[in-house]
Amino acid sequence: MPFDQNLAVEIQAAPLSRLAPDGVWQTRLAHTRREHLLIWITRGQGRISLNGEQRGFGLHSAIFIPAGTLWSADFTRQCLGQVLTMTGPLPQPFPGAPVQKRFASLQDQAALTALFEAISREQNAQAPLWRRSVQAHCELAAIALHRQSETPVRTGRPTAARRLCQAYCLRIAELHSPQSSMADHAAALKVTPTHLTRVCKAETGKTAASLLTERQLHAARTLLISSELPIRDIAAQLGFGSAAYFTRFISQHTGLTPSGLRKMARSRSQ
Repeated sequence: MPFDQNLAVEIQAAPLSRLAPDGVWQTRLAHTRREHLLIWITRGQGRISLNGEQRGFGLHSAIFIPAGTLWSADFTRQCLGQVLTMTGPLPQPFPGAPVQKRFASLQDQAALTALFEAISREQNAQAPLWRRSVQAHCELAAIALHRQSETPVRTGRPTAARRLCQAYCLRIAELHSPQSSMADHAAALKVTPTHLTRVCKAETGKTAASLLTERQLHAARTLLISSELPIRDIAAQLGFGSAAYFTRFISQHTGLTPSGLRKMARSRSQ
């Protein structure tokens, strides 16, 4: 891909911990992000859910998550790594769907680690043409990802249950109708709430209602700590019938009121 001087993609390399600066809820709750992510695990292990498909990961795993993907991850305390955050149009040749691959070769592991380190050096030094260099190293990272064999998780065609779970995850990822209940989503997918619950539990380990609750809770906590919107406006934006109902929802799942969560987050950042 030739370098485009006007390319609107912002690329940043950072330690893995930057994915959850305000608490582990930022990765453990099902959610979507506006940025594309390339995660490189250099120590430890954990589990990740990508559009409803659960899988484990370990040392030297690369995980690409396009913007808008519903995902959650449990990174153990021993887990270390780097994350490449790309804001804007999907850079080529990154794939348009989530990908997890393990780098088995020592040479390939060292090469990908070196690319992350080079991006970090460039963004810190900001020498002439540093953005062009970052873009070039990012493209090389995408090529390295393409060249690895995909981590086997399932074989054969997706089952009806797998397809239903994916369809449900895509619906709640978009949150176009935040006031929709799990039963509303089930009706739109032409299944009963009971069947959808059973399928999601079998596929993800979480019920359909739990996935929707996590999605709403993550969106609510993110807006509370990253915006100046009044609490009543956040409640309305997320489809809650009233600010009082929103407050009960937040208190039930966090033990704090919305204003308490906002105050705690801001005190940590000072």
